[in-house]
Order: sequence, then C-alpha cells, then structure tokens
Amino acid sequence: MTTTVIAEPVFPHPTCTIDAWSDPVIDQLGYDPRSAYVERFWLPVLGPSTVWFLRRVADGLDHHPDGFTLDLVDTARSLGVGMRGGRNSPMVRTIERCCRFGAARMHGTENLSVRRRLAPLNRSQVERLPESLQNEHSKWRTRPSTAPTFEQMQTRARSLALSMLELGEETESIERQLHHWRFHPAIAFEAVRWALANHSIATVTHSEPSDSESTKRPAIGARRLLTAVGQSE
Repeated sequence: MTTTVIAEPVFPHPTCTIDAWSDPVIDQLGYDPRSAYVERFWLPVLGPSTVWFLRRVADGLDHHPDGFTLDLVDTARSLGVGMRGGRNSPMVRTIERCCRFGAARMHGTENLSVRRRLAPLNRSQVERLPESLQNEHSKWRTRPSTAPTFEQMQTRARSLALSMLELGEETESIERQLHHWRFHPAIAFEAVRWALANHSIATVTHSEPSDSESTKRPAIGARRLLTAVGQSE
C-alpha cells in the first residue's frame, strides 16, 4: 500500500526575497523593531506574529544588509504560525499586516522591502491603545530624546571608516562592518567615500614616516577605532 504525502500548500511562493526599505526620515526618527517602544506600543497594533516577523527580518538585514532570501515555511514554523490556507494562511496575513501598516511593501509576489525602523504611532493609532498605554505613550513622546542626531551619526561613521582604512581594511569590509554596527546604509556608504578622500589627502600631504613612527600607526588607529566604537554604542 502506497502512502500519499500531501505537501503543505504555500501561497504564493515558499521563499521571499527581502531587502531594506530605506527612508531617511523614518530611519532617523523611527524605532528599531526590537526596541522597547515597538514592544510596548506597536505590539497591540500589529499583533505578536507581525512584530516577531519584523524582528526576525531586522536580524537578517543586520547580517545581510544588501538583502537575503527568506524561507517562508521555515519562518512560519519558527514563529508558531502556519502556511496552510493559501491567501488566508497566518503567515501571509502576517506579511499583509506589515504592508497595511506601512512596515513593508511587496514588489510582485516574491520581493518584500521591509523598513529597518517603524515610525512613531500616529494619533489615531494611539487612541486605539488601552488608556494606560495612551498615558504612557504621551510621557514617552515628551521625554527628552537621547538618540544621536544625523550629524552625530555621520561624524561617528566617518571616524570609524577612516580608522579602519588606516588599519588596512578593504572598503567593502568597512561598509559591511558599519552596517553591522547599525549605521544606516546611506551613512555607511558616504562615510567610506569620505574616508577614502581624506585618507588620500593625508597620504599626499604628509611625508613618509620613520620606522619608529610606522610601528606606532596601527596602535594609534586601534585606539581611535575603539574610542569611536565606544562613543557610538
């Protein structure tokens, strides 16, 4: 007797190509999906599976800033939702919910651009929260911001890029490392180009160092790099 194995139906495809949806304004003012703000205030709006999906994608973009392929069946199982039901499957509804609330957008049926950060809740969304969370959100939004400004992030990224360049790192490696440190891709790209230009100027305008000075350079670069990283944490 032959046993027929029925494959789990998947819509529209078993995999999806993920890339980052860049937005200079929201990337500057928004909140990381893994932040306390999202867990506290976006969770009641999006639902648990959508928040966990966005967190999973954020982790993936940290490791693959240029994009990656996501196994939807494996992801659905790891999030505790299913792919059964075609268009009405819990996994598809999770992705549709991301798109409905502006956290992602589809390109065709296989490509999904996802925001690295979520915008602050708008007035209508806040009004749908429980009263206790509405009060907490009001206090949250009025407290002084400790997030670095764009100019501060740019300065730190440039300092890091120049230090790594002086230590002999390749430009692609530097840009990947800046992505890993969660600098916006546009800031990372600009920082590497700025470092290349300024490193070239420094090379032309300074005379060749003596042997004793040459041996000190890596140590100076390492100290500078550690200082910059410490400031950006």
